[in-house]
Amino acid sequence: MIEETKALQLFLKEGRIEAGCDEAGRGCLAGPVYAAAVILPATFESELLNDSKKLSEKQRYLLRPIIEEQAVAFGVGVVTNQEVDEINVLNASFLAMHRAVANLRIKPEHLLIDGNRFTIYPEITHDCIIKGDGKFLPIAAASVLAKTYRDDYMNQIHQDFPHYQWAKNKGYPTKVHREAIREHGPSSHHRLSFRLLNEQLRLEL
Repeated sequence: MIEETKALQLFLKEGRIEAGCDEAGRGCLAGPVYAAAVILPATFESELLNDSKKLSEKQRYLLRPIIEEQAVAFGVGVVTNQEVDEINVLNASFLAMHRAVANLRIKPEHLLIDGNRFTIYPEITHDCIIKGDGKFLPIAAASVLAKTYRDDYMNQIHQDFPHYQWAKNKGYPTKVHREAIREHGPSSHHRLSFRLLNEQLRLEL
């Protein structure tokens, strides 16, 4: 039996200016947290657009220009690894989404937040939607932008720190990444508040 895929919704409340918000990079050992906010037009359609984690890299980069060209507005927000260490990664994800919303050229009336927690954005109401990137097109669009912009950044800094293989792992805690930290130590891009090594790979400081 083939399970029918439920189409993603374009809005939570019709006629309201809603921005979908999502972040990328929370679980990484290195690099910033990125977030995006996207307001889609009422006419937007896409059979491909879905939660970025369910898409291939090629599909995400195919979708990005489509989203950017057709969106009523989009914004990207970044929180550095140093800021992550200062305020913790959960607060960093909220801050990145706040910065993304602030970068929208049109102020939305409501925010659709992927996840179950958020800090209130001044003068804009919001709903938190668990697995929202697989339910609402504006959140899915935000997930694609956040992921691709962050991947671009990780590919860029990979050039200066090739031994961590960020072009492949994008800063996530792979075995190769952790072994490179053990061998070379953490870089200026690593989140020092995170457990960079497994217990088996002790870091001699």
